[in-house]
Amino acid sequence: MESKETKKLLTKKDLNIMAFKSMFLQASFNYERMQACGWAFTLQPGLKKIFKDDKEGLKAALHRHMEFFNTHPFLVTAIAGIIIAMEEKKEDPEIIRALKVAIMGPLGGIGDAIFWFTLIPITASLGAGLALEGNIIGPILFIVLFNLVHLPLRFILMHYFYGFGLNAFDKLKTATKHVQKAASIVGVMVVGALIASFVKVNLTLQFNVGEKVVNVQNDIINAIMPNLLPLALTLGIYYFISKKGLTPTKMIWIIIAFSLVASFFGII
Repeated sequence: MESKETKKLLTKKDLNIMAFKSMFLQASFNYERMQACGWAFTLQPGLKKIFKDDKEGLKAALHRHMEFFNTHPFLVTAIAGIIIAMEEKKEDPEIIRALKVAIMGPLGGIGDAIFWFTLIPITASLGAGLALEGNIIGPILFIVLFNLVHLPLRFILMHYFYGFGLNAFDKLKTATKHVQKAASIVGVMVVGALIASFVKVNLTLQFNVGEKVVNVQNDIINAIMPNLLPLALTLGIYYFISKKGLTPTKMIWIIIAFSLVASFFGII
């Protein structure tokens, strides 16, 4: 007889519904939390069943999954399968959060290689060849070929990684602290890489030293530590949000206002 701890609450139908909803991952994309709304929307059917008799637990789970989230939209069900399995097992929310952050970045890179650099160029070139000859089948062929891979993959990944999550975390019950620590380390590495890749600060301040023009950012600050200004900006924003209670939206407006003023005076 299956124990309560290992009993599956979610059915194949539930997983299929979540896989279908994942297609709307970027429907409410925004620059504050990226895909967070679509991510919570994807998990909602599973969470509602898991927390069927616990409204406060459901609220907390949905609130938790409204945090910043960004990954490849075509591979998101791989993360969703693991995370919903962990939610079903009532794993520590901090472990769930850390693992989600650790996976979403690398999976984004894998998705880029599979879809943007491989599948789409191949299917688009086949369709474009016919379209350039004036054949209406060209764009239709592209859409059909692409979705013959894309659509089944969403559902396959959801089912496979849901099962993987249930089985894997049963075996790792005795090592959850190590899992949390490892996932947190990877998550910090991913966030650090995102800062270096996506946060841009360009100072135009420069001065003359003899006949040489010295740029403050390139020749001085970056010589001390590359990307020091993006790091300082990120830590400053984190301080004001976590310690001073400012919302991300307010911080965005502050950054826009500061950027306009600094640009007017020729600082950036």
